[in-house]
Amino acid sequence: MKTHEAVVRRIVQLCQMKGTTPYGISLISGVPQGTLKSILNGESQNPGIVNIKKLCDGFEITLGQFFSTPEFDALEQEIE
Repeated sequence: MKTHEAVVRRIVQLCQMKGTTPYGISLISGVPQGTLKSILNGESQNPGIVNIKKLCDGFEITLGQFFSTPEFDALEQEIE
């Protein structure tokens, strides 16, 4: 799994846990709907830490909580 895929899975997981949709979290977090759609559809390979932080604020979690999952822990280095 690549980092981008882990980010997408985490956003979808958090939407389900919060009982909201990507559109709903877009409104709550202030991340433009188009930006979030690009992230979720794989059009944007780098969502940016500012957007992730805004999403975390919308989900009412910390950045640490966002990235503290088995999926992120299992990622291999992408530096070649």
